[in-house]
Amino acid sequence: MSAPSPPPPPGSSGAGSFDPSELDPSNGAPGWRDLSLNRPGDAVRAKALEAKQVAPVRALIARALGIRTEQRAWKVGADGEMEVGRQLRKLGPGWHVIHAVPVGTRESDIDHVVIGPAGVFTLNTKNHGRSSVWVAENTFMVNGKKTEYLQKSRFEAERAAKLLSGSCGFDVLVEPVIVVMAGALKIKVPPLGVHVVGGRRIARWLSKRHAVLAPHIVDEIFGQARRDTTWAPRSRPAG
Repeated sequence: MSAPSPPPPPGSSGAGSFDPSELDPSNGAPGWRDLSLNRPGDAVRAKALEAKQVAPVRALIARALGIRTEQRAWKVGADGEMEVGRQLRKLGPGWHVIHAVPVGTRESDIDHVVIGPAGVFTLNTKNHGRSSVWVAENTFMVNGKKTEYLQKSRFEAERAAKLLSGSCGFDVLVEPVIVVMAGALKIKVPPLGVHVVGGRRIARWLSKRHAVLAPHIVDEIFGQARRDTTWAPRSRPAG
């Protein structure tokens, strides 16, 4: 069994009680950061702001002319994650959502990790505005152009499963989901090992899936998933 978690933040359905023994005696703060306090799009919003600060005039001109820049791409991504975050608030009791989960040490992140009766899911939000998205068994295209979304989503879920299993002390199965916001979404054939769901359907889609986890297992997994040290374990000093 994993160590208990601190008191849940406002709006959370909870995941155990706080154990004072987890305090870092050097500063009186928990030895880990609570990721359940993150807001949707936090990671990409920070990248957009950084890009804007590096070249503010360029960003302003590009916006006025409608030119797509890296800063603009990050902002569009953040907007998409915020909308998906709003949709995920519709989930009922027993569900937990963690946004903008930093993984490893190379500035990668998972847009949303969802944990509930139906299992554990990594959500990769793709905001393509009015574009057309076409999906098949091994293909994900945006306006006729192939992407690597399916491969990356599978890898993301596999990595999350490995990290959560290591922290929980039991096998945690994680399913990858690509949440699409687009003008048109056509799924010719469901892709292998990845769910593709429209942005406004995601909460309903999750809620309708069969329950596979008992409430105490859901809380156990959430208790570990909310810790930043689960996703980027810190090296301990020798001695």
